[in-house]
Amino acid sequence: MQARHFSDWNHRTVNPGQGQWNRRQSSLTYEIQVTGGVLRGEQDNSLRTLRILTYLATQANPVPAARIAEAVGLPRSSTFRLLRGMQTLGYVAHIPEEHAYALGVAALEIGQAFAIQAPLARYGRPVVARLVASVGETAHLAVLHGNETLYIHEETAPLRAPLVTAKDVRLPAHLTASGRAILAGMNHDQLRALFPPNFAFIQRTGRGPRTYVELTQQLAATRRQGFAREFGEVTEGLTSVAKAVRDRNGRVVASIAVTRPYDTQSARVPAATAGMPEDVILTALERAALELSRRLGWDPERRA
Repeated sequence: MQARHFSDWNHRTVNPGQGQWNRRQSSLTYEIQVTGGVLRGEQDNSLRTLRILTYLATQANPVPAARIAEAVGLPRSSTFRLLRGMQTLGYVAHIPEEHAYALGVAALEIGQAFAIQAPLARYGRPVVARLVASVGETAHLAVLHGNETLYIHEETAPLRAPLVTAKDVRLPAHLTASGRAILAGMNHDQLRALFPPNFAFIQRTGRGPRTYVELTQQLAATRRQGFAREFGEVTEGLTSVAKAVRDRNGRVVASIAVTRPYDTQSARVPAATAGMPEDVILTALERAALELSRRLGWDPERRA
């Protein structure tokens, strides 16, 4: 028995006599045990399911079932059956207009749960602390949990009151700068899975997107300017800016945000409470997001 690596779904070497099987996948590398050229436990549906999910995780766009079957080396009938089961549980989403499949919300939530339990929160705490020290405002680290923003760490600045965005608090992602910074990294199909046609876009203060179209317009602005902003949509009198945090594959997995007060009468951030100018805060925020992304293995020289 030998340990072999595969990291894309094109056959590289197959030698049944010696039991060698090497596949490559675009960004992930796994070590598997092979015997006589056959993956041990190949007939186990759980392994087949994981192979499909792993393949879909590397694809930027929805993939037809026939191509999935070919890529992972399974019969089409078995692939269709497994896809239907995963669709029922929410792990894959069927895109009928394209006759194709993509990862579903349940798979996304597992990835987010891992991000919380893995180094993200641990690596993020000192980064957020340095950000607060440099700008003198409260900052927080957040991930998505379904269509909600889940705050996993917050550092309150001196002389600032505690915010609603404490650790483990969830807020509607479409209202928060933290949530929109992450949502801006998703494609249309991923967004539609989180915000279906019948989704109710609630408001907390009467501000914020009320429709899917309004949300996508805000996300387009976020992509253009490179950061997300909310202005009194979570709490009257507070405004936030947020930047995305990326993992080793360049995927947006979290966001770091800075929150500060504004004058509700003038609807502007006044000098008396703003502290540093916004461009200085954005520079510090960019530095913090890049630092945490590097800690997660992202190479900032690569295009996202």
